[in-house]
Amino acid sequence: MVEFESDDEILDLAIAREEDANKFYLALAARAQTAEMRKVFEDLAGEEIEHKARLELEVIKSGRVVTATEELDIGDEGAIGITDSDIDMDYKDMLLMAMQKEESSFRLYVDLSARVTSEDARETLLSLAEEEVKHKLRFEIEYDNLMKAD
Repeated sequence: MVEFESDDEILDLAIAREEDANKFYLALAARAQTAEMRKVFEDLAGEEIEHKARLELEVIKSGRVVTATEELDIGDEGAIGITDSDIDMDYKDMLLMAMQKEESSFRLYVDLSARVTSEDARETLLSLAEEEVKHKLRFEIEYDNLMKAD
């Protein structure tokens, strides 16, 4: 994992991660075959924006001004994108990809929470880790239900 020099760098990475997650879910929504599937992914995209806002609040509490974030290279920190070869994914594949993304986010936030020095930022990161696990569980339940229906 990347070495961080400050809590600011950790928060910037987490914010970039939430922006990436928002784009990811919007891309899945655009590929959804039904309105119900589209709504699930759009709702998750909205939740990722809420996560970003919580992280930006931590930035403000640290005395920094929140500006438009730069494109950060989040490298191996768990970015899972959608490529042209994913266009024909079925719903089960989308759910599997989303489960991987949420698992990766959970692990990242737990790791980042151990590195941050601000107690407020640590609590926020742990809270976000918990929410990412809930997202993953939501996808796992949906996936299990689809498998039972087959």
